[in-house]
Amino acid sequence: MRGSRMNPDRRTRSIMSVVIVMGLCCFFYILGAWQKSGTGRGDSIALRVTKETDCTILPNLHFETHHSMGGVNPLIMNNKVFKPCHIRYRDYTPCQDQNRAMTFPRENMTYRERHCPAENEKLHCLIPAPKGYVTPFAWPKSREYVPYANAPYKSLTVEKAVQNWIQHQGDVFHFPGGGTMFPNGASSYIDELASVIPLADGTIRTALDTGCGVASWGAYLMDRNILTMSFAPRDSHEAQVQFALERGVPAVIGVLGTMKLPYPSRSFDMAHCSRCLIPWKSNDGMYMMEVDRVLRPGGYWILSGPPINWKKYYKTWQRSKQDSEEEQNRIENIAEMLCWNKIYEKEDTVIWQKKANSNACHNKNGRASKMCNVQDADDIWYKKMETCITPIPEGAQQLQKFPQRLFAVRPRILEGTPGVTEEVYEEDKKLWKKHVDTYKRVNKLIGKSRYRNIMDMNAGLGSFAAVLDSPGSWVMNVVPTISERNTLGIIYERGLIGIYHDWCEAFSTYPRTYDLIHASGVFSLYENKCDLEDILLEMDRILRPEGTVILRDNVEVLNKVRMTVTGMRWKSKLLDHEDGPLVPEKLLIAVKTYWVGSKEGSGS
Repeated sequence: MRGSRMNPDRRTRSIMSVVIVMGLCCFFYILGAWQKSGTGRGDSIALRVTKETDCTILPNLHFETHHSMGGVNPLIMNNKVFKPCHIRYRDYTPCQDQNRAMTFPRENMTYRERHCPAENEKLHCLIPAPKGYVTPFAWPKSREYVPYANAPYKSLTVEKAVQNWIQHQGDVFHFPGGGTMFPNGASSYIDELASVIPLADGTIRTALDTGCGVASWGAYLMDRNILTMSFAPRDSHEAQVQFALERGVPAVIGVLGTMKLPYPSRSFDMAHCSRCLIPWKSNDGMYMMEVDRVLRPGGYWILSGPPINWKKYYKTWQRSKQDSEEEQNRIENIAEMLCWNKIYEKEDTVIWQKKANSNACHNKNGRASKMCNVQDADDIWYKKMETCITPIPEGAQQLQKFPQRLFAVRPRILEGTPGVTEEVYEEDKKLWKKHVDTYKRVNKLIGKSRYRNIMDMNAGLGSFAAVLDSPGSWVMNVVPTISERNTLGIIYERGLIGIYHDWCEAFSTYPRTYDLIHASGVFSLYENKCDLEDILLEMDRILRPEGTVILRDNVEVLNKVRMTVTGMRWKSKLLDHEDGPLVPEKLLIAVKTYWVGSKEGSGS
């Protein structure tokens, strides 16, 4: 038949088409491999093409907040659907649950420490927001005003009325900036401290506030570019840490009890106690020794309130003159033993400075017997506090002032941190500059006032936070306790703040306290160690409604994550790596939808 024979010209053209297609496939395969290898200009070509096309903008994800009142339409979910928890769990803190706490001894505040639920006690539902929940005000307005509906607890407005902690005004709480020892405002109190401590030139960058109340001290130190890690227990002062985070101030639930603080040694330039009610003289000075462990050489400790100025106030405190005098004398003696110099005392405030080279001091007068015999002073997770002095490593170097210390090679790297060299550090900075540029291209609100409270769940060397550094936001850098490299000390040396944590357990914070959560490699790190679902439910608990999540991990893991979050009322999008589709690492960008709880246990 005539139709069964092909024209020779058509056959030639067909063969040529196949050859051309195969050639193009080979070319693009080689180009992709070249790009992935990092040699030549493949990386810059990909970046330029991406910039020109701007194809990573996600039109179906909306990062702006839309809800000052009311809710949104629920998602249609095809996988496992997680039901809302009962509304009574709206402020649930799994490892600081009040009912569980009361089953532990009160001695040394044991009952206020972390006590996490057993596997069969964990909730497998979504923590609801209270009815009327709204997005917090943008910084700096949030420092002074918090929507009442977000944390509707009035007890502190009565208990601390004369101290200017907090005032209830209609549908908001107002925070005038006062405190028990600074009722006229934190700013004037900080001015007094600045007459002794160099707060303005970058010498002081990281601070610790023990028993922080609503964290007004840390809130107003931000005017001086100082980051404060504030902590207080979940106790009768209801919601004080929750108020701090609603204000946009770094804070965690914590207490000086029997366990070491979750921070590395030599972390803070300054530590503070303003009527924090910590029994500093108890347990042979153990609590002051723990402050000394986390205080840098040359750092400052501020004690304001009892027993300071006891001659004037001991009757007001309803204490005997003898007991008050003995307590202050005991604190003075412990400070001398720690080689702290008292440099200021006026009315209710005393300031000590830790000697820059305290090892020589400790070796005098038989003090060496009180030194801790530890291999790693930063191995602290669930470790008991000790009644001994943590030695400073030989050859420890002084830090540069901030902001120079943010990108300079850190002393701990030069001293020798396993797995971290100068070259590794420099490459890490370049890598995260590229990653953060991608995030900002995907979500143009990153780095602006939209995201105030940010968490990095696997912070590494802290380069994500360093590149993102902005006066409008702060980052809680979390170093997982199972990480191969203990890098939190380096993060603090950069002038950033953070904490150790095990993501198989709940974080020490209230629900709805972070605007943006970043997690690079977290799910691969915890694979076969704990349930992926538990980690995601904890992320949902601490993420604010309409908050954003950025996950970076291998594609197999992220596909599992994406299937799970579909049933958690998150909207998500999977993206290729910056270097192209051949790279197995991908990005998952997600937004938590707005919904609130109801008495029936459903969400709207």
